[in-house]
Amino acid sequence: MHAEPNFAVEHEGRHGSLLIVALLAPLAGAASGLLGAIFRLALDQADHFRDTLIIRAHDERLAGFLLVIAASAGAVAIAAWLVRRFSPPASGSGIPHVEAVLSGELPSAPAWLIPVKFFGGLLAIGAGLALGREGPSVQMGAAIGDFVGRVSRRRWSDRRVLLAAGAGAGIATAFNAPIAGAVFVLEELVRRFDARIAIAALGASAGAIAVARVLLGPAPDFHVEPLAYAGVQAWPFFVALGAVAGLVATLYNGTLLGATRVAERLGRWPVELRAGVIGAAVGTIAWFAPGLVGGGDQITQNVLAREAAIATIPLAFLLRFALGAVSYAAATPGGLFAPLLVLGAQLGMLFGASCRLAFPELDIDPEQFAVVGMAAFFAGVVQAPVTGIVLVTEMTGGFTMFLPMLGACFSSMLVPNLLHSAPIYESLRERMVRHQRLENLTRTAGARSGNSR
Repeated sequence: MHAEPNFAVEHEGRHGSLLIVALLAPLAGAASGLLGAIFRLALDQADHFRDTLIIRAHDERLAGFLLVIAASAGAVAIAAWLVRRFSPPASGSGIPHVEAVLSGELPSAPAWLIPVKFFGGLLAIGAGLALGREGPSVQMGAAIGDFVGRVSRRRWSDRRVLLAAGAGAGIATAFNAPIAGAVFVLEELVRRFDARIAIAALGASAGAIAVARVLLGPAPDFHVEPLAYAGVQAWPFFVALGAVAGLVATLYNGTLLGATRVAERLGRWPVELRAGVIGAAVGTIAWFAPGLVGGGDQITQNVLAREAAIATIPLAFLLRFALGAVSYAAATPGGLFAPLLVLGAQLGMLFGASCRLAFPELDIDPEQFAVVGMAAFFAGVVQAPVTGIVLVTEMTGGFTMFLPMLGACFSSMLVPNLLHSAPIYESLRERMVRHQRLENLTRTAGARSGNSR
């Protein structure tokens, strides 16, 4: 006879596991918040150092120009070397790798990914690559969550929850957006509602923000003057902005993936050389336009505060569009979120200014379109609209833009899907998993060949 399952014991075990995870998640989040906050402060110092170096180098003319190029190329090359030598999974955003780990396609990264991601990201973004701080923060947070699970001897199902929660804590810290961090876990990383993961993600984000705000302060990342509620007559324009953002997002995803393929075809070049060439190009841009390189937060702030001349935004948009794709192809640590917000703000401001010129009687506020454009472009590229809306709202305090964001994200999601454009992280994850499997097959074939001899 088969013994009847003891449902009371099983029920108690599940709840006991949930309680332990709920207690561990804020601890993992606090550690992620501390590391993420230190990373943000270090990036601020790196940006300041780069700007100071460029200013002083201009006094030396040609020698200074060569120094800036060499410094940028060297920093990016070292970042690529750190990744290749010590932790290949640290390449790029890190979010595709976290997704692959959560789906069981790849093993979790070892703890030494954390210093590689930290210092590699500091070198690459500090050198001027158009990459975001959230990628390193997410992957480091995930690694911390997994480490906490290992140290506490939790089984994989619990470690998986802590890993996801740690990743969400990374987003929360990177943008001072705790709700977006938790939403990001459910909408993008696991793509379903799971009560255990939701509880852990909320706890981890709360723990991260509690620690991070001690070092970074409570203010939103972007200072935006209070925006009036958009009139009904303006809503069609926000939907149209979303459609334009969706089309541009499709082009951006294709450009980024194309740049990555081109870099991979240069397989005969050492990865450090490829990264160094990209770093040299970025250093050249930094010499002539230092304000247009790096993560781009100041660019976004200038657009939102209307401190950027409308006439200069189209050229800056095209430059950042290309720079973001090329920077990601360097295979160094760095994310996509912050560069997307730059492009979205620029695109929205241009669209709003054009509508204001075309329909002066409607009293259109271009700043409203800049805020909505950030969410719409994010939704078009990542195809995680709820995360985009919550993230932009928390970063700007633009609660009055909820309805326009909904309309814009509706159309910015519709257009890429009609054009069969996959979400960028899905495409990057598939490429990563495919390459990893090819490497494993090559190693296996090589080992068999060696044994046969």
